[in-house]
Amino acid sequence: MSWSIHPIQEFAAHSSAWDTLAQSRVGAPFLRSGFIQPALAAFGRGDELLCLYAAQGQLRIAMILTKQGKGKGMWQTFQPSQLPLGAFLSDGSVDIELVAPRLWSKLPGLCLGLGLTQLDPSFDPRPADSLKRQSKDYIQTAWVDISGSFDAYWEARGKNLKQNTRKQRNKLQTEGIEPRLECLQAVADMGPAIEQYGRLESAGWKTADGTAIHPDNEQGRFYRQMLESFAAQGRARVYQYWFGDKVVAMDLCIEDSSVIVILKTTYDESYKAVSPSTLMRQTEFQQLFEEQKFKRIEFYGKVMEWHTRWTDVDRGLYHANFFRFGAIPKLLAIKAKLSKQS
Repeated sequence: MSWSIHPIQEFAAHSSAWDTLAQSRVGAPFLRSGFIQPALAAFGRGDELLCLYAAQGQLRIAMILTKQGKGKGMWQTFQPSQLPLGAFLSDGSVDIELVAPRLWSKLPGLCLGLGLTQLDPSFDPRPADSLKRQSKDYIQTAWVDISGSFDAYWEARGKNLKQNTRKQRNKLQTEGIEPRLECLQAVADMGPAIEQYGRLESAGWKTADGTAIHPDNEQGRFYRQMLESFAAQGRARVYQYWFGDKVVAMDLCIEDSSVIVILKTTYDESYKAVSPSTLMRQTEFQQLFEEQKFKRIEFYGKVMEWHTRWTDVDRGLYHANFFRFGAIPKLLAIKAKLSKQS
């Protein structure tokens, strides 16, 4: 039973073992190397460490760690905003709290603790707090179960959603606009799709706050490389919603054998009055219900008001911190309090 620590530049050499462990996390395709490697290339600092724990000849835990701040002595999982959960994998056979002490001495410099970010209780049940272990709420996230018919699902939705979509479709029909949904899955389609996505997003409010995708920025390069990697395995979908000959809304999605994850959505704000993303989602969900390939549609983002129109279920994601000494949480709290006062 032992930990091995590797510079992140060696991740590709261990990607096969990483993916073998990731396959046990059905419902989190973004934890596969096809997502992690492009994320490291685009958003990593280059000093991350790949930490692997093996027991009885099998890889049990794998995670990517980065130093948290200067002089804090804390390490945490690699967590760019594009990654829904932290870069942490476990087969569930080993208690991370029990084996973490063996990791402290192997990490460079003084190590006071380990932070696992954005954990999903579907994979990692939330532990009770103790002297050396604390957890913290992150966000509530929603999903849609694909079971039964779409008609039954749609009938269970709220009155406002059903009325509004009907009015919007009637308005489009009156104006002679024919909407249609296109699903792109080929590797060759991913580059042009990201360019189209960038044109829609760059025309909206996200350009002002600097978060818009563009083919020539890190966001654009990441999503193109990642989607091409997933498309090569038949696990990427880009939905485009058209009004006539114009794309007005898009969803970027990846999937595994059980779940499809909607990573990002954008729409043409000049058509805001007819809610093109809502109309797209109605048709998209209808197709997914009819296809019956997946068990769930996952949003993996903070529950917003619009999520509650599509589902009435959610669960809480959380952070977990493991400390080397019981006094560390108190000292960190005192330090944070003094920093606020100064």
